[in-house]
Amino acid sequence: MAWLARLKDAALNLKRELAALAYAARDKRTPWTAKLLLGIVLAYAASPIDLIPDFVPVLGYLDEVVLLPLGIWLALRMIPPEVMAEARARAGERRTDGRPDYRAAVLIVLVWVAAIWLSARWLVKLWPTD
Repeated sequence: MAWLARLKDAALNLKRELAALAYAARDKRTPWTAKLLLGIVLAYAASPIDLIPDFVPVLGYLDEVVLLPLGIWLALRMIPPEVMAEARARAGERRTDGRPDYRAAVLIVLVWVAAIWLSARWLVKLWPTD
């Protein structure tokens, strides 16, 4: 059961780190390149749609195991240390009542709907009409 406690701690730390990255992305001292990368990484982490579907053996979890940590690592290297320290402190003070925040999920769904709609419009224009 010790491994379960360690796993829960790791999940809580990851959640706190992602919240800290979200706070750092809103800071004016964070470079725009880091903000762009953070936007992509955080949106992908929150997105229900994966680059490689999880049902594909072995490769399905490759994005969660490799791409997300790589993106987080790169973003952390781009953010000034004092900004990240303040963001981690804010994330530690966050309300943790266990209720999920659906605002990010709604935003991700709206982005995907817009992307699908724009893709459909583009495909309709390319479709030959006789």
